[in-house]
Amino acid sequence: MEWLNDNAQAISAVASVCTLLVWIFYAQLLYNGYVRQRRPRIIINRGKGIGTEALCLVSNMSSEAIYIQHLEAILHTRQGSYSLDVVEYQQQGDEQEEDSYRTHQGPLASGDYLHIQSFGNIVSQVKQHWKLEDDLLHGHNIQLEIRVIAIYGSEDMPMGASRNFNLDLNASPNHQLIPASVDTHRLNTRSQRKRVLKWAKEIETHKAR
Repeated sequence: MEWLNDNAQAISAVASVCTLLVWIFYAQLLYNGYVRQRRPRIIINRGKGIGTEALCLVSNMSSEAIYIQHLEAILHTRQGSYSLDVVEYQQQGDEQEEDSYRTHQGPLASGDYLHIQSFGNIVSQVKQHWKLEDDLLHGHNIQLEIRVIAIYGSEDMPMGASRNFNLDLNASPNHQLIPASVDTHRLNTRSQRKRVLKWAKEIETHKAR
């Protein structure tokens, strides 16, 4: 007791420091949880079908709505990469209806999703735009990359997401389109958003030609 009385101030100071460290630890946990909850998350996946007939689904799993600016499809082949913004597409009507243009550009609510088109239609669009030969698309080691460029909340810099799919048009329907990764690659950091901004500028430059 005498030792405690003699060192009361020192013990009190150590206890205060330990209490402060505990509060900082819990504050850091709360902050990390808040940041993780606020972090935008977009998922690109297949749905309703198999192979190239499956729909390309884009889901917004963020806590707030996102505004989709561009949906870019890139065919990576042995001769190079061929990209096209498929945010707008032509929907074919029946014999009595004319073809109409549709767009996916616009807001996508939290927890909502949209389907761009089937993966086969996306490949056909890129093929027609670049006038690619069938032999090139039936080659080996071909990948179809889907990129989403969007604005999240009040942030100025665009954020993005991308996912690659191995494309084998010579295989059976079950193996024509296989995801190259388990999950969608998110581009949320500052350096990654600069790359997304570069993608958007390249798309706008290509459209202006």
